[in-house]
Amino acid sequence: MWQGLQSITDYKRKTNPVAEHNVLLPDRLNNFFARFEDNIVQLTRPATKTCGLSFTAANVSKTFKRVNPRKAAGPDGTPSRALREYTDQLFTDIFNQSLSQSAVPTCFKRATIVPVPQKAKVTELNDYRPVALTSVIMKCFERLVKDHITSTLPDTLDPLQFAYRPNRSTDDTIANTLHTALTHLDKRNTYVRMLFIDYSSAFNTIVSSKLIIKFETLGLDPALCNWVLDFLMCRPQVVRIGNNISTPLILNTGAPQGCVLSPLLYSLFTHDCVAMHASNSIIKFADNTTVVGLITNNDETAYREEVRALGVWCQENNLTLNVNKTKEMIVDFRKQQREQPPIHINGTVVERV
Repeated sequence: MWQGLQSITDYKRKTNPVAEHNVLLPDRLNNFFARFEDNIVQLTRPATKTCGLSFTAANVSKTFKRVNPRKAAGPDGTPSRALREYTDQLFTDIFNQSLSQSAVPTCFKRATIVPVPQKAKVTELNDYRPVALTSVIMKCFERLVKDHITSTLPDTLDPLQFAYRPNRSTDDTIANTLHTALTHLDKRNTYVRMLFIDYSSAFNTIVSSKLIIKFETLGLDPALCNWVLDFLMCRPQVVRIGNNISTPLILNTGAPQGCVLSPLLYSLFTHDCVAMHASNSIIKFADNTTVVGLITNNDETAYREEVRALGVWCQENNLTLNVNKTKEMIVDFRKQQREQPPIHINGTVVERV
């Protein structure tokens, strides 16, 4: 009962008085979050056979019962608590119709963006992180689709992408990185350079057409590829700060932060970002990326070429390296060390930590 009263009354809801009284801020933020829409050509795909994927009422019921009753309602206003009972049959039919037609209802794609400050003192629009409140119904639908996609991923997927792989976790990512580095450091006249990559609004810059092409190279069902494309295209979005709501915008680029599918889509989008030299590794966990360069006899040629190649890959895939937040670390246990020249990205020196 107490949880229900809290949900109804917004008890102890935290507010930002300054932001709430700025009626222009929601529109400014909405335009800022949608800044990657410029010059993006929408992809029209040919019709395919009906998607072979479908869900049973038991699948849907199990997913709905996992919904946290305290979770905030999305733009459709449907409370999470109401979905836990007696809805499985209705939404089973809707979900399966959506899959068979490779089309997602617009009401499922609506997103209300709640800006979350990333700093104690906000000085610019980039200090806000966009978190999407989406339909709880769609989150359940996405969870079902995500489970299917992860179960059908091929063995050829980059082994150094540790997210959404069976029997892998962040611990495995760290263990692999340490093992690679320490094994190399056991050899004579060696050291390791690690570049910790930060992308600017990584999820928001995914180009749908490029993502679908990569899906096809992984052997995913073309009809399901069309469904994912439709899910990402023509998404109505507003920004809400307190009681102020922006004018809606329609987005065709990116995968909203806060959506269940977004981290998986990003992981698959970057699956072809792999090292070109045997002495380097590009280790990934979703949007966390580390370039590990194993240096011998002070020869950094391969490592520096790898960093340049990564920059080219980012340009080709519409991803922007945030040089100010990208950091580098050098691990050198030699008795006679020498100062190593810094790494430059886009003409800017990468800070060493």
